[in-house]
Amino acid sequence: MSRRGRDAMQVAGRAPDNRWAVVAGYCAVSSANQMLWLTFAPITTVAARHYGVAVSSMGWMANVFPLIYVILALPAGVLLDRWFRGWLAIGALLTAGGGLLRIGGGYERVLAGQLVIAVAQPFVLNALAKLASEYLAPAKRATGIAAGSASIFGGILLALVIGSVLSRPGQVGLLVVIGAAYASAAAVMLLVTLSHRGRRQGDVRLAAGRDRLRMIWCDPVIRALAGLVFAGFGIFVAMSTWLQALLKPAGVSASGAGALLAEMVLAGVAGSALIPPLAARRHAEARLLRAVVLVTAAGCAALAVRPGLIEGAFVMFFVGALLLTALPVVLEIAERRAGDAGATATAVLWLAGNAGGLVVALIVQVLIKQPAAAFAVMAAAIMLALPFTRQGRLGQVALAPVPAPDSQQRGGSAPSVGHGLGGGRT
Repeated sequence: MSRRGRDAMQVAGRAPDNRWAVVAGYCAVSSANQMLWLTFAPITTVAARHYGVAVSSMGWMANVFPLIYVILALPAGVLLDRWFRGWLAIGALLTAGGGLLRIGGGYERVLAGQLVIAVAQPFVLNALAKLASEYLAPAKRATGIAAGSASIFGGILLALVIGSVLSRPGQVGLLVVIGAAYASAAAVMLLVTLSHRGRRQGDVRLAAGRDRLRMIWCDPVIRALAGLVFAGFGIFVAMSTWLQALLKPAGVSASGAGALLAEMVLAGVAGSALIPPLAARRHAEARLLRAVVLVTAAGCAALAVRPGLIEGAFVMFFVGALLLTALPVVLEIAERRAGDAGATATAVLWLAGNAGGLVVALIVQVLIKQPAAAFAVMAAAIMLALPFTRQGRLGQVALAPVPAPDSQQRGGSAPSVGHGLGGGRT
């Protein structure tokens, strides 16, 4: 193809190639961000002795992340929609910078590093759907989102595995250095690949942040997806937080519960990478999400009736392979609906997921001494999402074009066009 032909394609709003290198760079950064978040989760008591603080104080190394995410989720989504490459690059640099800040420091400096990484997290996670929209052709976006989702769960798995291997007090410093090195290399990789521009939007304007949020939330499909994520993420967080305590009366040890969680995440990584593209090609997203709800509810009910290590291994495999697979499916539907406002839509969904995690985990905490009741509550919670999986609730048609705010129209700018919302700088 001639240079003139390539330029014509770009002016028309399409990238001439699928930029898989950008997707790979994003996957590296997102997995690094998750790994740094949970660095001390497998070795909380060991790290507390190393830094000379209480175990509860080490809990803040992870707890600051959902707190900051709730505050920054929507603003980060809006900023990414306005200047995608710039804010994603800032997220990558903050991730690496926070990891480097932790090296050689005491508790206060390590906590400061965690705060920096926590600020980066919404800019990284909210970018996934829009990244696929910017750098991949429509036929390849489900695969790109699946790869990005798998990398998020892969980072969690890395934290669990590396933390379990380097679990002695004298190895905490090495663990921090490994995290910083990985995050730095990932940031460099993403920054280099982001030199490629995404789709050119031409003379398109995004609606103002508040108007864009209103338009996103007025879409019934986005609301249905938010309900699914609220319930699904709630079950995942509750399982991750309380599985060991709930299975302890059945004789499952802490190491056994840790192995079950690792199995769930590993199955989720594989499922997230393999299943969503197949579902997208066969237009079977609604059927897959319905299966996710039913299998997860059945698994929770099974553990309520018959808890144990063998039963847990069976349940965690299927729940992990399907429940975690729901994330890329939901994000891919949201990308189709929101178009150039994909980062804002993703922020809404992640915010719903964090809220669900908080609510379900708190309910399960109240029932922690009654494992059967706790698992039954989780089964009931996920079943509440079943109505959201009807094909009619998950329509695949893009939103209608939305005019720009009156102030922009008076200024002579063109109305927003595209899937539903306009595009900003990339």
